[in-house]
Amino acid sequence: MLAVLALSLGQPVVTPDHFPAVLAGDAPVLDRLVVLELRAPRLVLALFAGAVLGAAGLLLQESLRNPLAVPELLGVSSGAAAAVALVVVTGVSVPGAPLVPALLGAAAGGGLTLLAVRRAVGPAAVLLIGAAIGSALQAVLLAGMSLTESREQGVLVRYLLGSLTGTTWTTVLTSVPGMLLALPLTVLALPALGVLRLGDDTATALGLPAGAARVAVLAIGCLLVATVVGACGPVAWVGFLAPQLARALRPSGSALAWLGWSVATGALLVTAADLLARTVLYPVELPVGGLTALLAVLCGGVLVLHRRRAART
Repeated sequence: MLAVLALSLGQPVVTPDHFPAVLAGDAPVLDRLVVLELRAPRLVLALFAGAVLGAAGLLLQESLRNPLAVPELLGVSSGAAAAVALVVVTGVSVPGAPLVPALLGAAAGGGLTLLAVRRAVGPAAVLLIGAAIGSALQAVLLAGMSLTESREQGVLVRYLLGSLTGTTWTTVLTSVPGMLLALPLTVLALPALGVLRLGDDTATALGLPAGAARVAVLAIGCLLVATVVGACGPVAWVGFLAPQLARALRPSGSALAWLGWSVATGALLVTAADLLARTVLYPVELPVGGLTALLAVLCGGVLVLHRRRAART
């Protein structure tokens, strides 16, 4: 239903009964252009981006044993934003800009975080190091915005707040294969997550080097987030909220069950946010990352109240 609404709503409205004609090429040119070239690629990217962010959030929260761990603390999002800012400010011509610089920056930011946390002791130290690196890279983006002209700031805002504006099939074909390759790595990391949840000492006693295993899981998380940020910027807080909803829906589930629900809820969150972003204040388009952050605050508050009531009863 949500996918149908995403393809139908907007200006112009294309009702579902016109979809067969659109696919057959019998509909007006404007309807075919809007549905197949503008809305369909955004829908596909929103679904995959949300699914990947949901999986990345679950990896972080389970490996660090902290429900507040979010992909933004990996330095991946900030690294992508900083790389795009440097390209825009310097005016360097880079093939595939801004997607390619964003992917390279995301990889560099994640790699910097992984190098920094190799000798970190405990999950809390990992979060602090990631937050520090992310803040430093975010400062590079803000400095870049202050040095650019107003017409160039729209590109930087995309990598500050997240947006699916301008998504084409080329963007989808560039980004989705990487997402599809990264998702199976999440499944391979699930056994390690189950051991890490027992604590570092217990994991080491069972033969799993806790520090090395955590770095490996974080590397997979960096790869997942990089594929999303390179395409649409940091769509914030989806990686926090999707696993929370997954646990609320399956309180007694396993990590594998939570992964499935995290992927599904993440995809629904980003798709719904993108639909609202381009329709609520049309012709003004809101940043998707801002709406997902708002949804996370509202849903997070509801979940907290629900857990408090459950604890009292």
